[in-house]
Amino acid sequence: MEYLNRLLANELELENTSNLIQKIMFDIIFQHVQDMVFVMKVENGPKFRYLFVNESGMKKAKLSIEALGKTLQEVLPVENAKSLQQNYEKLLRKKEIVMFEDKFFFEGGRKIYGETILTPVYNDEKSISYIVAVTRDITKWSIEKNKIIESEQKYRSIVNNNLDAIFMISPEGKILEANPAAALMTGYSEKQMTNRNIYDLIIGKDLEKFKTLLEKTCSGYALESLDCKIMHRKGNQLIVQIKTVPIVVHEQINGLYVMLKDLSDQAKNMEMIRFMAFHDQLTGLLNRKALHEHLNEHIFSPSYKTNEFALITIDLDRFKFLNDTLGHLAGDQILRRVSERLLRFQNEHCFVYRVGGDEFNILLLNSGSKKANIFVRKVFSAFSQSFYLNSQEYFISPSIGISMYPNDGKDAEMLIKNADEALYRVKERGKAHYQFYRTEMNSSVFTNVVTLETHLRKAIDKAELSLYYQPQVNTETGEVKNFEALLRWKDREFGHISPSIFIPLAEDTGLIISIGYWVIENACRQIKSWNDNGYDDIHVAINISPKQFQHPNLVQFIQSMIKKYDIQASSLGIEITEGAMNDTKETIPILKKVKELGISISVDDFGTGYSSLNYIKQFPIDVLKIDQSFIRDILLDEKDAAITSTIIHLGKSLGLEVVAEGVENQKQVEFLSNAECYKIQGFYYSKPLPGDEIEKRFLVNNKLKQ
Repeated sequence: MEYLNRLLANELELENTSNLIQKIMFDIIFQHVQDMVFVMKVENGPKFRYLFVNESGMKKAKLSIEALGKTLQEVLPVENAKSLQQNYEKLLRKKEIVMFEDKFFFEGGRKIYGETILTPVYNDEKSISYIVAVTRDITKWSIEKNKIIESEQKYRSIVNNNLDAIFMISPEGKILEANPAAALMTGYSEKQMTNRNIYDLIIGKDLEKFKTLLEKTCSGYALESLDCKIMHRKGNQLIVQIKTVPIVVHEQINGLYVMLKDLSDQAKNMEMIRFMAFHDQLTGLLNRKALHEHLNEHIFSPSYKTNEFALITIDLDRFKFLNDTLGHLAGDQILRRVSERLLRFQNEHCFVYRVGGDEFNILLLNSGSKKANIFVRKVFSAFSQSFYLNSQEYFISPSIGISMYPNDGKDAEMLIKNADEALYRVKERGKAHYQFYRTEMNSSVFTNVVTLETHLRKAIDKAELSLYYQPQVNTETGEVKNFEALLRWKDREFGHISPSIFIPLAEDTGLIISIGYWVIENACRQIKSWNDNGYDDIHVAINISPKQFQHPNLVQFIQSMIKKYDIQASSLGIEITEGAMNDTKETIPILKKVKELGISISVDDFGTGYSSLNYIKQFPIDVLKIDQSFIRDILLDEKDAAITSTIIHLGKSLGLEVVAEGVENQKQVEFLSNAECYKIQGFYYSKPLPGDEIEKRFLVNNKLKQ
């Protein structure tokens, strides 16, 4: 190179290049070298003039022989010339070899990448007279390099913008790289995580499982785990899904990718879904599905010993009445309060469920009948205290049925069915107590409500319904002129069925409308019969259900029956519960129409519902009937006695007649008489009787027969 430099400096500058030098230059350097070689003369300015261009340079740079002797600006496009000018000037400043990369566009838009080395050639004065530029075509290499760079950028884009945490680790578990999502998930910066062991993030009990996962991945398998927990920097646990992928370079595994997907929210949602699947939405108690699952677990699972346990079914007495009277929102509040009380009993051996409506179940484990008996008494004790809602006090009593495993059933369905059967018997016998299941109960018709409904739908056509009448005695005069009509059903197949069973069923199915019309017509027919026998001064009250009371044809139908049987409207009365009076706007017009017909109106079970003095003031009411629940204990309970006396005084003050029902003994009669209540109804005087017996016993002399 020094030889060439010296030749160029001496000979070319004198423009007296020898043939030998030219041969060496053209044959060795310029013709056989595939790189582009340019010899540029440095002139003042500085300017750089083409002195020599080898054959490869001419061809690849698309230069002609006319370019020799011209400057960069005279030969090249402005942008190319400007770029080269800057690099040539850089060499003059630094006085050393300069390397740079550049790209060129040729005709047709073809892009060429070049790597150029600029070498200075000094003269004897140590000034740079020439610059030798050797440009190598690196287009293929640059394209491959750009592809690698593009691929790297794509990879980085996937990793850095991924919402899942991605770690690149060594086979030993050392973290080499981590993406931003990993920093966000763990709470550590990328710098804090680098060179740290990934095992430090895994919670202890999952560590062995995670190590096994990495070991298998190091053998060349991409794997996945769904339920691993890691520890955040702040100490909270995260549930993650883990995917591991081996990093294979030249057929060798030199690392692993560990990808973590945060499932914490998903796990919470799944837990919430599971909670909702096994819990009652209103009360938060376990639900029917949970009851079945728990029963099956304790009956069939090998992990549980088959010890005795009790299944307790609880139904709230008169809840439907409260719900209809107060409204569903208030009813829901009561159910929540009841749930809170029952939940006090829940522990590892006692589970409380709400299975629908006002029905609850309790699963009492490791319990015989004696222990269950004691437990149920505690439940009744919990209900002895009143419930407060919107500053109002309410008393709610439960009815309870109990079945025992394994005596009363060896599967969930049978245990539930038999506990319900025991509950039905409690309801039939007056509610507010409890009953253990007995085998003979299965013979009852009440076990199949669907069958009962089918029979009830045909009861009118089969003439199975009848009216009984219970007298209301005037204790001052001994006269009996008033009667309450009570519906009875004697099924041809099953015999007498309690009204406490079929009346609620009729209300639930809507049959109460047609049955109610039947009652109205037959009561009018009985009045007509008594009138024809000479008994004119009588009065029969019929019960109207809340559902029928709102029926648009009620008043019109009553009027038509009065006309059909040609009886006095004053001979007929209707009894409605407080629940029917809840909607003032609808109730007042109906009552006024009834009153205009000359029919008396009684409020039945007064004092048990949402009583309002304002209602009594607004409605055209004639009679208040004191519920038998107050009468039953007036001699034992001071509160019942006080309430009864208050209702009597209230009725008298408002000019209303007061009737006490459910009277069963002489002392109750005396108490009521002393309180100036002289109209008595109850078993003390007579149970409900058919019309012909009423006529024989009470109407013949129109006096109470002693």
